[in-house]
Amino acid sequence: MPQAAKSVSCALQPPLSLLLLAAADAVLAVQQGRSLTEVLARTDAALRPGTQALGFHAMRQLGWADEIAGLLLKKSPGARMAALLRVALTLLKPCADPLPGMPSYASHTVVNQAVQAAAGECKLAPYKGLLNACLRRFLREHAALDQAVADAPRARWNHPSWWVDRLRADYPDHWAELLEAANVPAPLMLRVNRRRATRDQVLDALRAEGVAADVFGQAGLVLAVPRPVTQLPGYAQGWWSVQDAGAQLAAPLLAPRDGMRVLDACAAPGGKTAHLLELADLDLLALDVDAARLERVEQNLERLHLGTLRAALRQADAADLDAWWDGRPFDAVLADVPCTASGIVRRHPDIRWLRRAEDVARTARLQAGIADALWRTVAPGGKLLYVTCSVFPAEGQAQAGAFQARHPEARRLPAPGQLLPVAIDATPAAQHDGFFYALFAKQG
Repeated sequence: MPQAAKSVSCALQPPLSLLLLAAADAVLAVQQGRSLTEVLARTDAALRPGTQALGFHAMRQLGWADEIAGLLLKKSPGARMAALLRVALTLLKPCADPLPGMPSYASHTVVNQAVQAAAGECKLAPYKGLLNACLRRFLREHAALDQAVADAPRARWNHPSWWVDRLRADYPDHWAELLEAANVPAPLMLRVNRRRATRDQVLDALRAEGVAADVFGQAGLVLAVPRPVTQLPGYAQGWWSVQDAGAQLAAPLLAPRDGMRVLDACAAPGGKTAHLLELADLDLLALDVDAARLERVEQNLERLHLGTLRAALRQADAADLDAWWDGRPFDAVLADVPCTASGIVRRHPDIRWLRRAEDVARTARLQAGIADALWRTVAPGGKLLYVTCSVFPAEGQAQAGAFQARHPEARRLPAPGQLLPVAIDATPAAQHDGFFYALFAKQG
């Protein structure tokens, strides 16, 4: 029996069979091009926490599960049954050192509940015997099956082959560490809203609820064990926001001061917008091309009690200046541009399966157009901060270098450059996702 299957989780409501089926549907949706965030938002509230746990775990093991399933199945029983098999396999996979938050069930429970899930669906029921046989064969032969897929990059690294090849080329000395770190769930990090609370106040409230946390940076807290954010003290009062340590660097780099005219050009979901408003009284414009995501910015500002400040929200394409810019220059521009999001796969493990190799060049072209347009809105002596949550240099250092070559009046200022994701056993201040930062001042 696989070692990971020895521990038995406590009884869950709803039944594991329903969660397995919901997670299988989520995996299938990702394989069809939809994000887990979108799928989970439409999942029944009672199933959502368990579906997220199983779905995230499956995403981190999907390459391995694909290869194993290929050995167990002589022909496909259909996409939904194949997805159910893959989710069940990830729960049966041997693991000597389980990751934080990793679901754990006895092997017989997984097999029985998976078969029950199939039996309850008319289109899956004819394959319940096949599913049972595949899972039991895996339990008998897991060592040999693992060995058979050991040399397959998708099975070894649980990333698409093109992603592995790109990291190997971009980071020849530590590409493997980046892939391994991407499969470790990220810690829950908070940024204290200094307009509503002090960090000591939040720490005391957390500790009173038995929640351990460490401090980092100017206003950051990292929780020892993740908790549902709405159940943490201070959520309703707007004392803090959830924000990665790497993302918390953005607003301070622009050094906002009272009275500055500031643009947050790609604002949703609003974490950096809020941070800017927490640091100074600004004349701030927040743009986003997506109306639904812009509503999230508004909701976040209201929860943080920042909605009454001088902040305007507008739906617009940041690169289309004629659609939104009134010609008045900005003292500071935050260009947190669209990217592959390759730096945040710890938090969004489905990203690796949603992206394609050609997306890197496509987003790089989009980023260049946005940066060039926004540079026109920067006042002489003003600053533009270029940000991505990517680890691919084509979206970071190469992009910054090309921008400076196109704009000789842009003076590069000190900034972190490329931040690479760090595994969870690092010091609290180093537990950040992958970001790139380049700061430019407009001379003349």
